[in-house]
Amino acid sequence: MVTAYVMIKSMIGEVETIRDDVKAIEGVIDAHIVAGDVDVIAKLEVASPDAIKALVGEEIHGIDGIDSTTTYIAMD
Repeated sequence: MVTAYVMIKSMIGEVETIRDDVKAIEGVIDAHIVAGDVDVIAKLEVASPDAIKALVGEEIHGIDGIDSTTTYIAMD
């Protein structure tokens, strides 16, 4: 199992909808609205690094209102 954290920047006024849409994606364990440089942090658990690439590239980036993302893969 591979764990990753996705930092999501949203367009103004979209943060709660984005959090809810991200949480609904299979492979997303949790998502929280946060204060700081990003608006939402999502935790993913999937079978492989390729699955992270597909989930972020196709599912998360397909959500309206997302400005940008940064993905960090856990090493432990």
